[in-house]
Amino acid sequence: MVSKVPEPDSTAVRVALWRALHLEADQPPHVFKDEIGLKLAAPDGDWRNRPDMSPFTRPFRASIIARARLVEDLVAEQAARGVGQYVLLGAGLDTFAQRRPDIASGLLVFEIDQPGHQAWKRQRLVDLGLGIPPFLRLVPVDFEAGDSWMEQLRAAGFDPERPSVVASTGVSMYLTRDAITATLRQVAAFAPGSTFAMSFMLPMELLDAEVRPAVERAAAGAKASGTPFISFFTPSEMLSLAREAGFKDVQHVSAASLAQRYFSGRTDGLRPPDHSEEFLIGVT
Repeated sequence: MVSKVPEPDSTAVRVALWRALHLEADQPPHVFKDEIGLKLAAPDGDWRNRPDMSPFTRPFRASIIARARLVEDLVAEQAARGVGQYVLLGAGLDTFAQRRPDIASGLLVFEIDQPGHQAWKRQRLVDLGLGIPPFLRLVPVDFEAGDSWMEQLRAAGFDPERPSVVASTGVSMYLTRDAITATLRQVAAFAPGSTFAMSFMLPMELLDAEVRPAVERAAAGAKASGTPFISFFTPSEMLSLAREAGFKDVQHVSAASLAQRYFSGRTDGLRPPDHSEEFLIGVT
């Protein structure tokens, strides 16, 4: 029996294409520059005409760019302070290790994702001649089979006694509240001085009116594809969960503050919606 060739997650591909489209369709200065993700995804030549690449999705493209920039700025800041480990939960087609060897080579970068997605990405990196640098560890974790991501992380060389940056973006809405709480507790137990950055979705009724229909459409599409949106949180709920999990310091970074930080002064109108995907920053 011929085994099925693994394919990348469709959401991860969309994120990679939105990053690429930012460089092609949006005016400089560019908030985030990623040309490698497009090479990894290798879409057909008509990818710019996909419905999810239409001008209608422009605010969500801005949101993806904003969250990528926030996390990368955070990693650069912590690396400069001597933090030596970076863990990506649900890494998808992230390209930090390939784009920023100036920072990544001073870290151990651990990318956690489903085994099939990891196998596909590993092969694409090899096919593109990029290979797997010694500072990058691809950590396959079969969540559906009940694998412990912490056990797999340690097996890949992670040192729980050393501070780390941990990022989880575009993942929490697919997880149960219990799963999110478990992850918060696990990361809160990391070495003192570790930082956790996690994006989360606001409840539908709190979304800006102009973006709510699009988010509802995205939620319907996710449900139809078998990966429904499950969890939504108000900022106060998320901060409470993080405090209860054991984080010493917690902060809510709003989409509006990201828009102010990275998109102010633009003349092309590009900016993420004020109320959409928000961030929790927790410090151990």
